Amino acid sequence: MKKLYLFDFDGTLTHTDTMFLFLKFYSPRKFYLQFMKHIPLFILLKTGLADAEKVKKSFIGSVLKGERKTSIQKKAQDFFEKHGNEILRENALEFIKKIDRAQTQSYIVTASLDIWVQPFADSLKMKLLATQAEFRDEIFTGNFVGKNCNGDEKKCRIENELAGKKFDKTLAFGDTKGDRQMMDWADESHFRFFH
Repeated sequence: MKKLYLFDFDGTLTHTDTMFLFLKFYSPRKFYLQFMKHIPLFILLKTGLADAEKVKKSFIGSVLKGERKTSIQKKAQDFFEKHGNEILRENALEFIKKIDRAQTQSYIVTASLDIWVQPFADSLKMKLLATQAEFRDEIFTGNFVGKNCNGDEKKCRIENELAGKKFDKTLAFGDTKGDRQMMDWADESHFRFFH
């Protein structure tokens, strides 16, 4: 039986959201300075008065904009090597180890940026569908390529990626409302399965 596994990343495979952890790891000084500046936006976001994608883009850009792609990639690899084991859920790792790779395709589908999730995907031998960081001349612009990979966009990315491919069974794993469309699309869905 040919299966497709779709895993959300933050909160599903990990214990916590990785955006703040990575940005703090990348540049603690910049992180704390920009965090303080963004507190009013974070409050508006919590009360539903700010757009999540705009706040996310603003905060990530405030720390990483202007940085070289190679520098971010190196830091992302260092971040994975130093913190990967404590970030990833043990029972999720056990589950993934038991997947029959000969009969399946496995994806991480995440709203987090590809630049810091890629080392995790590589280690877990999974393909990655993520919010894409935009680079010009190898420098991060602070923008995303296309939309934030959340909600409807998760489903759209999956459908585009898998166009023409057939699976006997599709299983999706998520932990928030942003995973709902992906989970509804799958044959079988598991909410907070690894918690």
